[in-house]
Amino acid sequence: MPHQCHDEHCDHDHSSDITPAIQNLLYSQIDFPSVRTLNEASPASGRKVLQKTWDQRLDTTPELTSDADAQLILHVPFTGQVRLHSIHIRTTNDDSAPRTLKVHANNPDLDFGAATDTPSTQDFELSRTSDVQDLAVKRPKFTACQSLSLFFEDNFSGDPDETTRVLYVAFKGDYMKLNREPVEFLYESAARPTDHKVDGASVENSGGMGLGGGPGGRQGF
Repeated sequence: MPHQCHDEHCDHDHSSDITPAIQNLLYSQIDFPSVRTLNEASPASGRKVLQKTWDQRLDTTPELTSDADAQLILHVPFTGQVRLHSIHIRTTNDDSAPRTLKVHANNPDLDFGAATDTPSTQDFELSRTSDVQDLAVKRPKFTACQSLSLFFEDNFSGDPDETTRVLYVAFKGDYMKLNREPVEFLYESAARPTDHKVDGASVENSGGMGLGGGPGGRQGF
């Protein structure tokens, strides 16, 4: 409910009234240059929709429109690790509005074949509305996301060949920057016989093998 100032000397800053709506928006944490969209009619339109700020959420352009059929896949990588809270979506109030959204966490190579055959992390039935929809996710399933893939499976036309349109997409959650510093392990790559000599024990020739069975093993390290 908006704050009403009844005192002529009220110093309340009304710009803070929208803070709850934009709190925890993961905008600057999206790796925009690496965003990919499958079956978009206009190149980079998926990225442009993601680049809309909260203040631009009601703008009708740019928009993401499907090309060959109704389906779309929007791949969204982050610059770190995300604990997702919810997804904001704005579509249209007509038949081009997407109806079924399947969200896949940490599956950046998802294509349409895999999207159909692979169980999603969570499914949503969207509404046919031009309002911003706030889709709360099951947080335990989205605690360590480095990327999200949004599969818009169909739309309200019921025709698989009809165009799907998406106007705004945003994410809310917590962000943790990935630690890219080298990690020091308290292991020795190969013990020398003189380092840990034990009475009555002999040392076999290790052949230069280190931890994990040496290079070229089953794991391919």
